[in-house]
Amino acid sequence: MCGRFTLFTPLSELLTRFSASIDPMIQYQPQYNIAPSQSVLAVVEEGGQNIIKPLKWGLIPHWAQDPKIGYKMINARAETIDQKASFKTPFRRQRCLILSDGFYEWKKVGKEKTPIRFRLKEDKPFAFAGLWERWKSDEGEDIYTCTIITTEPNDLTREVHNRMPVILHAKSEKLWLDSSVDDTELLKSLLIPYPSSEMEAYEVSSLVNSPKNTGTELVAPLNSL
Repeated sequence: MCGRFTLFTPLSELLTRFSASIDPMIQYQPQYNIAPSQSVLAVVEEGGQNIIKPLKWGLIPHWAQDPKIGYKMINARAETIDQKASFKTPFRRQRCLILSDGFYEWKKVGKEKTPIRFRLKEDKPFAFAGLWERWKSDEGEDIYTCTIITTEPNDLTREVHNRMPVILHAKSEKLWLDSSVDDTELLKSLLIPYPSSEMEAYEVSSLVNSPKNTGTELVAPLNSL
């Protein structure tokens, strides 16, 4: 699964990297410990343009009666994404790029769990494959939510966890965002483990265990994996 990640890359770099624009009213702040139910930044395609929008992490299906279902929908398995009722419709029509520059997993050694941060070796921002949904509350408010797709681990992440988030190759991002594409097999072919040779991992402070902690010290390397 993927239950915590970071995004502190300067906004100007994100706009260039993803060829996107952003609503000037959005207040961008670096995030060193993003947790479920919090707001994340995602790229969606609208009218042929890439737009960065805030989405709440934890997908609420449009048909849901209780928004609390979102707490169980932070991840979607790539293998069954076209079969599950909660995900198959947005998989065909409402795909997004969830922006990140690193994610955390916890390595269990005996009774201890050590937090590990994974990132690209080039230390550049990247995109998780995501889905988004719009849910309308009883008060008529539109709530936009998302989920991160996970897949089998690569050789690096396997040492820590049996799943990893899908990191899309830059060349695949345009296809993933294109809502006119509904070829299930083609889309699922993108949901594969990112090459371990292009990633690195290192131990970080246990302060990251609590989402209340949000400082830059959370990403400081302690020991390499």
